[in-house]
Parts: sequence; structure tokens; C-alpha cells
Amino acid sequence: MSDRIRVLVVDDSALMRKLIPAILARESSIEVVGTAMDGAFALKKIEELQPDVVTLDLEMPRMDGMETLRLIMRRAPLPVILFSTHSKEGGYATLKGLALGAVDFLAKPKDAAVGHLDQIADQLIAKIKVAKRAAGRKLPPAVIEETAPPKKGTHAAFPPRRVIAIGISTGGPNALQFVLSQIPADFLSTILVVQHMPEGFTEMFAKRLDECCALEVHEARSGDLLLAGRVLICPGNRHMMVRRMPRGDMVVLSDSPPVNGHRPSADVLFHSVAQEFGLTAVGILMTGMGDDGAEGLGAIKAAGGMTIAQSEDTCVVSGMPRAAILKGFANKIIPLDGLGAYLVSNYGAQRGAPDKVEKNEKLEKNDKNENIDKNEKIERTPVPSQRS
Repeated sequence: MSDRIRVLVVDDSALMRKLIPAILARESSIEVVGTAMDGAFALKKIEELQPDVVTLDLEMPRMDGMETLRLIMRRAPLPVILFSTHSKEGGYATLKGLALGAVDFLAKPKDAAVGHLDQIADQLIAKIKVAKRAAGRKLPPAVIEETAPPKKGTHAAFPPRRVIAIGISTGGPNALQFVLSQIPADFLSTILVVQHMPEGFTEMFAKRLDECCALEVHEARSGDLLLAGRVLICPGNRHMMVRRMPRGDMVVLSDSPPVNGHRPSADVLFHSVAQEFGLTAVGILMTGMGDDGAEGLGAIKAAGGMTIAQSEDTCVVSGMPRAAILKGFANKIIPLDGLGAYLVSNYGAQRGAPDKVEKNEKLEKNDKNENIDKNEKIERTPVPSQRS
């Protein structure tokens, strides 16, 4: 019996049904076992051919990709990779599809209609391999219906207790929404997120999170201040760094070359946070493929900050946190369902509850020998920037 990954390609375009199998034929470990022109045919082919992975176009007649995905997940869940367009509608549909259970997505090039798919060939092959390994992994629950989050706080903006930097990739949209939905609006720290996602999708991703969470979530812009209760998502195809400035700590975006094959890169953010905030930095690596962020997490640890890796058994893909764990860069390993509570308990306590804050700080120091003053004076003392 062949050990090759069996793939079903679902797309209403006859051209795509030729080009995608041709791309996949370059990889000896992948076998395209069939194609389907719409969702209705796809469901029959899935039952007949028993593929390991499905690539699914979202825009199809008769039965579109969204309805097809719902039925796949309801009947016999399979790893599904979505093909999306760069349009606003395509972006929202993609995020909804990920919430329904798709493992990952790939944006079709704007000139895909004339057969230009070579630029995404390597990405598609890599994502199919990861999807096969992710088979059977349970995604965190996601909010599909439009539900109103708790009303956002009206407290005055003030500097954060901690700067929490998160690096995340495959499986990230659901995992991040799951964690952020557990954090109240009056959270006393700021959160910076590098999610591996193409340009044009991160703005919609930030808006979706803002709608589903009590925290204030935005796509980051250069000059955005780091404030308590604020979450900033790095834009696609940019790097995000932080700087301590006289008017306040802020985000700086960069177009410098990709790092670890990624722009944005978690390593870029982590190294910057380690340099600028040292003892008050918190780095978290969550679900994702590859090793982006591992070295940066090590930099945060070396600077005296807290480092956390999501437990491998709760990741859709465990590559990123596993790389940091193997290098000894993670102070703590926390399952997904415990991450939100940990952040709230340690970095989000009300200023009116000093006993709880002091207790949590002591526990944290015991865990990782962090030398932070019990009265947290160090948090209010600017750390000089080493940048010119």
C-alpha cells in the first residue's frame, strides 16, 4: 500500500483542476486521487476515494465551499486546505472557513485565472504535508455565530504591566480567538501578535477578533502606542518591532527582508521585545509549522523575561513551540485551554488587588528565577533602547 498523501482537488475551474494536480505531481509523496467541480461531487468523491487531504475552492456554483466544508466536518472530518481570493469577501469567507474546521488556507494569485500558480507551488505542497500530519487534531472551539462580547472597558489608557508577544501560524486563527475571548477588557497588559498570514487578510482577521473579544484589537500601524488592554496584529508582509520613545512605547513596522522565510516573522518581534523590555517581556509560541520564533524566544529568556510554549498535544501543528521546547527556551509549557487563565492571573490583575499581584509575581519568580521587584517598580522604569 502506498504511503503517499492522497489528495482530492475541488474547484469549479477546469483550468485549476488541471494546474493544481500538475503542481502536486512534482512531489513524489503526494498523489492526486481525483478532482471535483463542486461540493456535491466532492462529497461523493470523498466517500468513494477516501482522500487524506482535500483542497477546496470557496467560490463554486451549486454547492459552494463553505457548505461543503460544513458537511465534510459534520460527516467525516478531514484535513481541508481552503483556496481563497484576495478580495474582502474572500478574506471573510476564509476566516469563517478556518473557524468551521479547515486546517489552513492559501490565497490564489491574482493572475491564477491565466495559469500562473508556480509562485504558490512550494507553499501548497508544504501545507498539504502539514495537513496530513494534523489529521485527527481537534481544533479549539470557535465562535461562528455573531455574538456580542462583553462591553469594552472605558478606563483611561495607561502603560501596560507587561508586553506580551505571541508568535503563531497554522491553526492560529481559532487558537488565538479562543485565548483572547477569555481575557477581559480591563486586562493590564498589551499583546502583540505575529500571525503568519498574507497581506490583505490580517486587517480582516483583526476586525473579526475585535468583534469576538472584549479586548481592543487592531491591525498594527507604525506609531501605535502599547497600551493596557490593547491587542495589535502585525500586518501581512511587514515586520513588527517595538521601541521605547519619550511619548510612549510604540510599534514600528518594517519592510526588511523575510526572516526564516517569513514576513512577518515572530523572531523579529521577539528579539525587539527582548531588547526593549527585558524583564517585563513575555514571549509565547503557539501552534504553527516551522521554527520561526524559537531563537527570539531564547532572546526573551536570556533578557530575563517569561517564555511560554503551547503544549504540543493541544497544537494543530506543533513545529514552532516544539522547536523552542527542544532548545530549552520555554520557561513554561501550557495547554491551550489554560493559556488565557494564566495570562489573566499573572499579567491582568486589577491594580486594586495588590495581594493577588504580589502572590502571582512570587510564584512566577520561583518558576523561572525572575528577579522582579515585588512592588513592580521596574515596570514603570523605562529600559534604555540599544538602538541608535
